[in-house]
This record gives sequence, C-alpha cells and structure tokens, in this order.
Amino acid sequence: MSEAKTVIHIEHAEIRQQENVILKDVNLEIKAGEFVYLIGKTGSGKSSLLKTLYADLPLKKGKAMCCGYDLSTLRRGQIPFLRRELGIVFQDFELLTDRTIYNNLEFVLRATGWSDAKAIQARMDSVLDLVGLESKGHKMPHELSGGEQQRVVIARALLNTPQLILADEPTGNLDPKTSHEILNLLLAISRSGTAILMASHDYNTMSKFSSRVIICDGQEVRETGNIQEFESVYA
Repeated sequence: MSEAKTVIHIEHAEIRQQENVILKDVNLEIKAGEFVYLIGKTGSGKSSLLKTLYADLPLKKGKAMCCGYDLSTLRRGQIPFLRRELGIVFQDFELLTDRTIYNNLEFVLRATGWSDAKAIQARMDSVLDLVGLESKGHKMPHELSGGEQQRVVIARALLNTPQLILADEPTGNLDPKTSHEILNLLLAISRSGTAILMASHDYNTMSKFSSRVIICDGQEVRETGNIQEFESVYA
C-alpha cells in the first residue's frame, strides 16, 4: 500500500503579520486524508497560519509546501492556481447574499476557469448532493438555516475537488446539534482523501470526534494530547 501524499509540509517557518512575528520555527506535515484540529487561545496565530497556507500572508522565512506549491517562492500570479487546489470554509459563511445558491457556486466555477454550462450544472448538483442539499440550489442564502448555509460553504469548497480544506472556526456560529452534523460531514470528506485542517474553539464538539490535534501557543506550533486537557486553558 503506497504512502499517502503529503499535502502540507512546513520546515522552520516564521509566520508574520507585517513586521510582527506571530509564530516561529513552525514545523508541520499533513498528509492526504488526514483530519487535524488546530487549537489555541484567541490571537495565538491559528488564523495567521491558515492565511499563510492560502497565501493571504506571504512567507518570508523558512520553507513551506502547500498542495504542491512552494509558498516561499510563490508569485502573485500563481496564487489563484494554489487556491484551486484547496477549499476554504469560514465561520461567517461569506456567501453572496444577492444571488441563489446555484449562482453562488456558479460564480466560483466560472472564476476558476469552468465554461461549459452542462458541466457547471452537473458539478453544482454533485457537491450539493454530497452535503445533503440537493434540493436547495434555487434558494437564497437567507432562506437557509445557519447549518444549511455552512453546508453550502463546504459544497463551495469542494467544487474544484481540492487536495486540502482549511476550515476556520466552521462551527463557531452554530448550535451544538448542527455543529456535530458539520463536523461529521467534514470527517466524512477527509475519509474520502481530502486533508482537512480545522481551527476551532469548539472543544465540546471536537472532544466527541477524536483526531490529531496541534496547538498554537507561545508563538509555537506543537502536537498535543487530547483536547480535554486544554479546554479550560485555551477556551
């Protein structure tokens, strides 16, 4: 059996917000199909690490490969190609509120090079079916519940069959039952071969779905034990 492909590989990286060092000497490897929790206090660098991986923050020191792209030498013109290889799931959905779910998804597909109308429709139907929203394509975002909107965001992240999904507090605005459903969905996606790195404070939900855990703490990123050990300290 062949070893899983490496999707994220970081060596001695320094994560910065302008001149401020947020994380130093970051070393991390994540392979295809892995589901990894990213925890830590507010302001500890979780979002900065994710932003570096999708090239919203430049990497000036150290080495990092993400989905086959070298982040230390990445040119601006390569950023759209990197982002086609990964999906991003935000806490606050960031759906276009003036258009239907289908139109939200079509906008992304056309922006990433799709042009055939039949292929676009088939792909939209496929990802909505994957997240259990096969009948919701003609709805407007405000007609959906928070959990349904987050499922649309996950569907949007899956459109270009990404190697990696970066999820930044995806259950932060959801009730516990819906949070469980979203986490179950993300875990199922990882089992299909897509790596998932999920930043979260939702320790109650996370503790019910054990997986690998890394923590941002004191400008460092390190592996941890189970989530319960850190719940009272890092909430």
